Amino acid sequence: MQHVLFLCTHNSARSQMAQGLLNWLASDRYIAFSAGTHPTQINPFAVAVMGELGIDINGQGVHQTTDYYNQPFDLVVTVCDDAAEECPIFPGARQQLHWSFADPSAFIGDDAAKLAAFRETRDRILARLRAWLAGNAG
Repeated sequence: MQHVLFLCTHNSARSQMAQGLLNWLASDRYIAFSAGTHPTQINPFAVAVMGELGIDINGQGVHQTTDYYNQPFDLVVTVCDDAAEECPIFPGARQQLHWSFADPSAFIGDDAAKLAAFRETRDRILARLRAWLAGNAG
């Protein structure tokens, strides 16, 4: 089993969705975790759009990046530009990647429009993970 850590600023949406999606897609090969440089709480819109796929991210918890320092990770993926700038090198990571996704919580609009923004981000993360998994099938 390979250990993967997803990092973003607040550990509230993008990294949480990436963790849930990877565990859903490839739990036979990977164990995913997530953390934030300045964690807050899981965004309810992220919970809602993940629930549409039958994935419950409520129990994942919110974590600070330092909670995972010097733990061995096969891969650390920053999913927002701020986290990439704050953690250019993550202690304990064998490999590090940066996948930039726009912050859906920054979207301004009514709840339906916000849900649409979260769905779009979820679907982009899902597509990126599927492409990455296809390249790492061995």
